Amino acid sequence: MNTALPRRTLGRHGPVVSALGLGCMGMSDFYGPSETSTNLAVLHHALDIGVNFLDTADMYGVGAEGMGENERLLAEVLRTRRDEVVLATKFGNVRGADGAFIGVDGRPEYVAAACDASLRRLGVDHIDLYYQHRVDRTVPIEDTVGAMARLVEAGKVRHLGLSEASAATLRRAAAVHPIAALQTEYSLWTRDVEAEILPTCRELGIGFVAYSPLGRGFLTGAFAGSGALAENDWRRSNPRFQGDNADRNRALVDALSAIALARDCTPAQLALAWLLDRGEDIVPIPGTRRIARLDENAAAARIALSAGERTAIDAALAAHAVAGTRYPEASMGTLDG
Repeated sequence: MNTALPRRTLGRHGPVVSALGLGCMGMSDFYGPSETSTNLAVLHHALDIGVNFLDTADMYGVGAEGMGENERLLAEVLRTRRDEVVLATKFGNVRGADGAFIGVDGRPEYVAAACDASLRRLGVDHIDLYYQHRVDRTVPIEDTVGAMARLVEAGKVRHLGLSEASAATLRRAAAVHPIAALQTEYSLWTRDVEAEILPTCRELGIGFVAYSPLGRGFLTGAFAGSGALAENDWRRSNPRFQGDNADRNRALVDALSAIALARDCTPAQLALAWLLDRGEDIVPIPGTRRIARLDENAAAARIALSAGERTAIDAALAAHAVAGTRYPEASMGTLDG
């Protein structure tokens, strides 16, 4: 196994993963068209350079065989390199054959069926980290996590996680079974978790996996306006990418880019280094479909911020409030945290 990148442990007794993981969602969905051969090259390169933490979900990509296109993509890599991968996938978000979001399902019987389906698509006999993708408010979390715990007992899952769960939900879940990780959005422009959720994770010994650590690409400084996005790129509907909000948010990116320039790193590397600097229990999972970007992101794991840089970043954040919610209104309603 390539261990060139620093490692971090998720939770008190969770898996040991590369300090930066790879979010695989965009390879199959939400960010416009992609090529399978290119995606496979990126996945193999990630393992080659020591990025061993691959994150997917059963809802990423809907094709002729239904949900799970991204899991099927990863299966091509897992077939020959399973031992090199800490594999994370998620259940709970249900989509129809046309890709439309149907709802959230946390019923115990659904948990078991979803896990078996993911195992088949991935072509593996166990999942290293299995998350509930969104909390089902119609089902007690104790029932959902109890069903997940039975998957651990059966050897189908090694560790449990939740995504976008509140501090109260985390406490109730951890009382049923150890939770290795919470996966929730966290970045320079999404810091809600710092008030209550991140402290609760630390109190309970739960690792924190930060998704969208680059603000869905906005924090890289490469966003050229929604008109440059593919027609089926969901960011077109994201409030932070629209109109005046996008213009106001560029001011924050410009301020951060100036700090990155002085440090001789890219804005993306600064954003990732800032997250890694927030604590050894935090593992960002930026996504990309380009090897060059993958290498760029991985290099951030070796950037140590100075006290002066931390101060400059804090000043930029204080001076430039983020405009727009992080999801459209309908999607914000699915967040427990």
